[in-house]
Amino acid sequence: MSPPDGKAPAGQAPATSPPDRQEPGRGGPVARLLDVRDLVVSYDGRRSVDGVSFSVEPGQVVAVVGESGSGKTTTALAVIGLLPGNASVDSGGVRLGEADLTGWSDRRLRHIRGARIGLVPQDPANSLDPVKTVGAQIGEVLRIHRAGDRRTIRRRVLDLLARVGLPDPETRARQYPHELSGGMRQRVLIAIAIALRPSLIIADEPTSALDVTVQRRILDLIDDLRTEYGTAVLLVTHDLGVAASRSDHLVVMKDGRVVEQGPTATVLAAPEADYTKRLLADAPALSARPFRDPPALSARPFTDQPALSGRSFTGRPASSAHPSADQPAIVVRDLVKEFRVGRRPFRAVDGAGFEVRRGTTHALVGESGSGKTTTARMVARFATPTSGTVSIAGAPDGRHFRRHVQLVYQNPYGSLDPRQSIEEIVAEPLRNFGLGDRAARRARVAELLDRVALPRDVSARRPRELSGGQRQRVAIARALAAGPEVIVLDEAVSALDVTVQAQILDLLERLQRDLGLTYLFISHDLAVVRQISHTVSVMSKGRIVETGTTRQVFTEPRHEYTRELLAAIPERVR
Repeated sequence: MSPPDGKAPAGQAPATSPPDRQEPGRGGPVARLLDVRDLVVSYDGRRSVDGVSFSVEPGQVVAVVGESGSGKTTTALAVIGLLPGNASVDSGGVRLGEADLTGWSDRRLRHIRGARIGLVPQDPANSLDPVKTVGAQIGEVLRIHRAGDRRTIRRRVLDLLARVGLPDPETRARQYPHELSGGMRQRVLIAIAIALRPSLIIADEPTSALDVTVQRRILDLIDDLRTEYGTAVLLVTHDLGVAASRSDHLVVMKDGRVVEQGPTATVLAAPEADYTKRLLADAPALSARPFRDPPALSARPFTDQPALSGRSFTGRPASSAHPSADQPAIVVRDLVKEFRVGRRPFRAVDGAGFEVRRGTTHALVGESGSGKTTTARMVARFATPTSGTVSIAGAPDGRHFRRHVQLVYQNPYGSLDPRQSIEEIVAEPLRNFGLGDRAARRARVAELLDRVALPRDVSARRPRELSGGQRQRVAIARALAAGPEVIVLDEAVSALDVTVQAQILDLLERLQRDLGLTYLFISHDLAVVRQISHTVSVMSKGRIVETGTTRQVFTEPRHEYTRELLAAIPERVR
């Protein structure tokens, strides 16, 4: 049995769910709304969830946290009976109030879904039917459970759209999912989940694809609904900051097992399992590291990386002139980018300007649509400005510009050619620029794999054989291959789990120290930006509203939009 506070011994899953909690001022225990006991789930005979136990009380928020593959989503789907066809519940049980759901058929579970358990899935882009209007999809759950006639259902749909904070419900009900933003689509999913006022909502990574301010609004909405309806929430997330600020009880999973659980404040203050300690130490939102102040102007200039010419390493190409140590690596002036939308031009970037010192990291932050990625693409010359200038110190013109400036994309799953080996991927820039013969390129690949802390034997593998973090290391190695000075990182860690994210951030800092690299870092995650950047520009609606050192922007924000962004992240990192 677990101790009375519900915490399991360090590194050990509790054999049973925590005992009933005593309700303040009363003699009896609080009834459990959900009780998961010794749950075992397998995929094609391979065990994915191994003896998981926890409980959820009425009105409580229980957060299940862990890395990808830890079994947290499988556990949540097993509760609501939505496991894929190749999965099976081998043993254990799930109770909802007095009902034992173990072994229920899908047909019988349909009476529970929506009515007593609501689900908010992870991806709002793929969770709604693209050929049905928003109103029809919300109304569907009401029709299935026969919650009124057509007029009553329509009125209820409009009420729900208003309740989740969507303006002009009449118009929204007639729209299709593609006509709504990501945050609006997530609100529609919440409206579907609460339509029948269930006693439990399972929220599976409900904000992972959303900007920080939209994330806060969605989580505030869930909190408001919980307060109003007394609904309990099972929150599945890899974001320790979200779990820390929104949950009452924390369940930490690793490799299909619960390694620790207990009241959130207790686990955060005194974690017992080594894995929990590592998760908390790696989470940017919970580990308030010192600010990275810009180095003194006398800091050493960019260190030449070996480049290849013919058969051997010869140093940087002659076309790349050495700027002085105190000359900015990137200078952006009055940058404008317009796109034609119908008859009117849409100005995605409107007069942006900033400078980045050599050997430092400058972050562009803002919500989706703020113009930060478009700005980054213009800096990397993947997009042409409508007006304004971008200067990269020492960078040659023409195709050799790419040797000086490289881009690392957000998605390590989509940015690598699945048909190539890792060696071919990393060596591709060397082949493109005609640098070195086969033996020299192979030696350079081996050197780069060492530098990004990958074993050399991965060179013969394909991307599908590597984890997400390993793939992103490959992408960074490829970016370093031709010896650039400037690397543009577009949401380069946003798709990674917290521990892998921490490893990549540490790698980037080490490479910057060793090689004198200059980074332009694009992100909507201010907790990550606080950790990695020396200076910051905040973008809103295509314009830069504030620029300064990271310390200045975080501790003395001048613009209201910056203050709104900072208010949306957990207290510990402000």
